[in-house]
Amino acid sequence: MSSQTEGLSVTALTASLAGRTVLHDVELHLPQGQWTCVVGPNGAGKSTLLRAIARLTPCTGQLRWLGVDPDTLSRRERAQTLSWLGQGEGANAELRVRDLVMLARLPHLDWLASASTLDHQFVASALQATQAWGYRDRMLSELSGGERQRVLLARLLAGQAPVMLMDEPLSHLDPPHQVDWLEQVRCLRSQGTTLLTVLHDIGLALLADQLVVMQDGRVVGQGSSHDPALHRLIESVFEHRIRIRGVESQWVVLPCLGP
Repeated sequence: MSSQTEGLSVTALTASLAGRTVLHDVELHLPQGQWTCVVGPNGAGKSTLLRAIARLTPCTGQLRWLGVDPDTLSRRERAQTLSWLGQGEGANAELRVRDLVMLARLPHLDWLASASTLDHQFVASALQATQAWGYRDRMLSELSGGERQRVLLARLLAGQAPVMLMDEPLSHLDPPHQVDWLEQVRCLRSQGTTLLTVLHDIGLALLADQLVVMQDGRVVGQGSSHDPALHRLIESVFEHRIRIRGVESQWVVLPCLGP
């Protein structure tokens, strides 16, 4: 595949929920093999955007995954191309951890075929990467919120999809496991994976390659996470309640408490 292929692109993307338009003619062109993070205030349409791109929310407009219209792909091909982790993702609480993660390998198996040694290796690697290997034989219902989230992240990784969408993937994770996630993102990016995430933590979002800024169902800015003009735009959509400043070669987000 050409290195010039866009990872994800949308044109004139519009979506409505309960009769209310929540995305207005969104246009995005996201680089392949990079991490893009969507930021914006509550109700900006961030989660709906990801769900629309994943074809989980009805929408109109043109959409491409790695240059291909997903509507031309079979369900199996879609699952092989794009994997999804939603906010507050549900899962069968009575499944064993390793069995839940193995579900990510189903799109890669022939009809009625058993998981191969390679499939088991992908599952083990994903569980180890998210620090969930130690409770691989426990039921999901026995886990804490943070442990459960790490298992769901492992399921995402085990699918080995070239495009990954994650809505608030750091939910319930303590700082050390957030660092683990960031390391996985960098590893995936180095392998050419296209990543699109939603994060409420602006400080962590600033570690992404690209930022997409949303407000009122529209994309109001997109560019490098190091762009000062984009930083000022982020401050504006958050009503100047935060400030972004450079400290020791990294960006930090400071609360603006007034005079």
